[in-house]
Amino acid sequence: MAEITTFEEAVAAVPKLTQDPGNAKKLALYALYKQATEGDVQGKKPGMLNMTARAKWEAWAAVEGTSSDEAREEYTAMVRELVAAEQD
Repeated sequence: MAEITTFEEAVAAVPKLTQDPGNAKKLALYALYKQATEGDVQGKKPGMLNMTARAKWEAWAAVEGTSSDEAREEYTAMVRELVAAEQD
């Protein structure tokens, strides 16, 4: 796979990953993507019984205040690492 240099290339590369990066990394990618594309977390925190939505909301809230550009850079760097790990 070619070197990933842009946020858009990183977004396109994620569905092509063949190894599951694990829930923690998936949540981090989700949070950085949302921060990069929508800004700070929005809406009410989901209830305890909706564990998936709550985990996503909390991950996004954890990167609150991060600039869109910084979130894009972090997302791209994380995807680069995941792609490189698959190629090893």
